[in-house]
Amino acid sequence: MAESVYKVIELIGTSTESWEKAAAVAVTRASKTLRDLRIAEVAELDMQLKDGKVEFYRARLRVSFKFAAGR
Repeated sequence: MAESVYKVIELIGTSTESWEKAAAVAVTRASKTLRDLRIAEVAELDMQLKDGKVEFYRARLRVSFKFAAGR
């Protein structure tokens, strides 16, 4: 088995609908510029409030991707 190196970054996705959608937004956006995404771990869930009501659901994720060999 070849040795591998992974980088972990933190992302925050937002949605007016749900935490699940907020997490999906973050992964979808990251996949447009990062290759070989491997794991997305939900680190924290919170909400942004306005006038006592939920304005946004926020999901903080740790996402890992594999470094390409020979780069």
